[in-house]
Amino acid sequence: MAKVPSFYEFRQRAEAAFDSIPDDYRGGVDGLIVERQAVPHPTLPDIYTLGECATGEIDPDGEAEVHLRSQVILYYGSFVRLSKLDDEWNWDGEIWETITHEIRHHRETAAGEDALEDVDYAADQNFARLDGQPFDPFFHRSGDAVAPGAWEVEGELFVEVTVDAEAFAAMAEVRVQADGRAVAVDRPAELGDVHFVDVEGTPRGMLPLTIVLVRRRGAWEAFRARLARRRPVVHQSAGTARVGPAGG
Repeated sequence: MAKVPSFYEFRQRAEAAFDSIPDDYRGGVDGLIVERQAVPHPTLPDIYTLGECATGEIDPDGEAEVHLRSQVILYYGSFVRLSKLDDEWNWDGEIWETITHEIRHHRETAAGEDALEDVDYAADQNFARLDGQPFDPFFHRSGDAVAPGAWEVEGELFVEVTVDAEAFAAMAEVRVQADGRAVAVDRPAELGDVHFVDVEGTPRGMLPLTIVLVRRRGAWEAFRARLARRRPVVHQSAGTARVGPAGG
């Protein structure tokens, strides 16, 4: 485990990282603030906020046009808490990733976009899923789209497969394309409405993979489900990967 830096050393490393970012990229971000405290997630254990982008509008000249300005805030205590949970914690890498993530928040807010907020939502929902808490079964669609039917959420790849109940019953395995390789797992026992299959045993260098089976419904069946306003049936399981060669 990497040595925990003092608060003052952490602040120096964070300031050096912030100052190394080109002005054109961090335009509108006035500076960096480093706070001592840890900021835990309000409901999920072992999840901490590493940083945030504090944004507001100012009118420096008293004119009608306002400018969106931000400060990036890092929480030293959160970094310390998470470092103790990860034997491979990379202090400088996490500092850099957090700062650039928050600057991107500013840039997207200034541009009137919310793509990064969608990614944050997806990450939060995935934490809830892994912690056994209620979650949005289609959260992965708010991640970064990397291919048709495939999204990346915090370094994890979600590949969606839509299948009806009859075809599912006839399947022996589920096959997808991930990172340019063919991946297959044994078909799980149940389909439900949405079934998350966490794929184990993928080769080093591939993103962690989850296959999301989505039940295809006929028009009448979908209409009846809407009338009943029932919650979707969501299953989760794990499967061992059988991986084809790169490009296969």
